[in-house]
Amino acid sequence: MRTLVTAILSVSALLLLTGCWDRLEIEERAVVLSIAIDAADPEVVEKESMVNSKNRKSEHSIPVPEGKTVRVTAQIAVPGRIPLGPGGSSGSGGSSGGGNPVWVLESYGYTIDEALQSMQQEVADRMFFGHLRVIVMSEEYARRGTGNLSDYLRRNPEVRRLAWLVVSKEEAAQYMRTAPQLERVPALYLLSTMDHAVQMGKYPMEPIGSFWIKMSSLGQEANLPYLELQEKNNVRLSGLAYFKGEKLVGVTQPLEVGLFMGLSGSEQGGYSSYVRIPDSEETAMFRVSNRRSKTRAYIKNGRPAVEVTVFLEGNLTEASDQGKGNLNTQEDLQKIGKDLSDRFSDRYVTFIRYMQKKESDIFGYGEYIRAHEPAYWNRHIRTKARWQSAFKDMDVKVNVTFDIRRVGQKAQ
Repeated sequence: MRTLVTAILSVSALLLLTGCWDRLEIEERAVVLSIAIDAADPEVVEKESMVNSKNRKSEHSIPVPEGKTVRVTAQIAVPGRIPLGPGGSSGSGGSSGGGNPVWVLESYGYTIDEALQSMQQEVADRMFFGHLRVIVMSEEYARRGTGNLSDYLRRNPEVRRLAWLVVSKEEAAQYMRTAPQLERVPALYLLSTMDHAVQMGKYPMEPIGSFWIKMSSLGQEANLPYLELQEKNNVRLSGLAYFKGEKLVGVTQPLEVGLFMGLSGSEQGGYSSYVRIPDSEETAMFRVSNRRSKTRAYIKNGRPAVEVTVFLEGNLTEASDQGKGNLNTQEDLQKIGKDLSDRFSDRYVTFIRYMQKKESDIFGYGEYIRAHEPAYWNRHIRTKARWQSAFKDMDVKVNVTFDIRRVGQKAQ
């Protein structure tokens, strides 16, 4: 009897095993490293689309979306040409010498899915997105709305939530064809640009997963890194692209990314500011090394309000004219700290007021109201559109505290 029960349980367990039903051998994959999304010319899409005009004019025409068209450019790794070690064109890593390590393809469609299906027609192996690291979309496309792109990528189980989604000032396809001096694979150079920006405190760690969470939040708007091409294929982080709903509505100045990080409490500091040295005409550079913030949300006179306290710690790294300024006493440092606190309080409030005019709450203050004042939220807000309107009239107070840890000048 015991043997029979054991046999039945064993067979039942085998039936529950799913196995590797969706396995795909690595030799049969076309590994996509990066893709670029651009708004396309409708006439070109009409010609290149799988659902072309010939089909549309036939008796049994296929309906297609009107107005919005897209161009997708992909960077696909060429097997054996990706360098596996530092600087080597060959070696134990197995990379071969010459030849472009990536293959760049482009296709058109009325939707992202159609464009990728059209591209797949040109690639023998199945396109694999498990190693997709960077997605670049042009500013023009982002201003049209990112709903279709986000929906398609979120439903693709191969796309990692840690991939970077960025907005480019120029045509996004250009970033697939750049030839950076420090990296043979353009996609890896873009990835390094963003990862190093996070390490140096130039941008918060907010990959595409964070973007989707903010897009889904009722009390917060999304933001993305804004890139700009320079001469000789250099890529520069030029600001913060901010959204209202699913549409891009503006771009900040590069230094305002530091203000956003201060208000958000991003710990790693990376931005600098000039400050006047007491009793002189000279200035010194103050570099923030650490930040933290505390946000208190409450209701004031029937309207939502927040009070943000920002703590900044850093060093005076360089004077504009070494030796002429006076930084020898604790009193001098306290005057500098007071000056920095006053100026930065104004800059933070100005930055928040600017975002209020744009009705883009990238700080997530709506989520604070939703968490700490649920009765007010449920009675007066409840939807993202109502919070966008309420955020515009929200009262804001910012307190800033500076702590100068070191002075990068020799003693007098």
